[in-house]
Amino acid sequence: MHECKEKRACFVSFSGIDGSGKSTQIQALRAHCEAIGLRVRSIAFWNNVARLTRVREGAAHRVFKGDKGVGTPAAPIERRDKNVRSPLMTAARLFLYFLDAVSLRRAAEKASRSDADLVIFDRYIYDELANLSLCKPLIRAYVRLLMKFVPKPDIGYLLDADPVEARARKPEYPLEFLNTNRRSYLDLCELVGGMTVIAPMPIREVERAVLGHARNELSSRTPQRESGGAAASTDCDREPAGA
Repeated sequence: MHECKEKRACFVSFSGIDGSGKSTQIQALRAHCEAIGLRVRSIAFWNNVARLTRVREGAAHRVFKGDKGVGTPAAPIERRDKNVRSPLMTAARLFLYFLDAVSLRRAAEKASRSDADLVIFDRYIYDELANLSLCKPLIRAYVRLLMKFVPKPDIGYLLDADPVEARARKPEYPLEFLNTNRRSYLDLCELVGGMTVIAPMPIREVERAVLGHARNELSSRTPQRESGGAAASTDCDREPAGA
């Protein structure tokens, strides 16, 4: 049983490869929840949780010569940060992700004491762990250890997406990396559990799947809604279109 009933705020997270449509679905869920009278707070992981972000962005630009900013179809860019793999970068990530986990725990504790009914995380620690080589036993052990320290969201969405279509929407990383990153997210779901995978679909169908699932889950988890709705499983379930 989730802990959402024991605290005021229910936590929902959205994760997925770049261009998977997280921002669109967060906006849709927020609008729906506010329309039914819930108090909603959004937390952007990179802006509000991650530590040393300026140092990390600056180092990626200076050392790896990657572009800054956000890529768009009209203005594609080539970022070089999380797609750079080396033993030194892995060691740096393990240290930085630990700092972010500590920060996330504090942010979650603070949010749980707020007057919000629902807290939506735009990315979560999952989006960092998916950058690691999960096929290695020591990395898998690190992930399991970190997940014992970090609170799991009450509802965690993994927006699966076709890498070609995702890159067309947000051209920042090479297609080869997006394919690898997508597989890593799915492997992470199997490793840590507790995530609901939304299969690749058109944006409107994804929205219907997310809202349909969220309505069932939130009906028994938020103070303004009557309980009794059937709760769907969130352990790596794959939501069908229109669910």
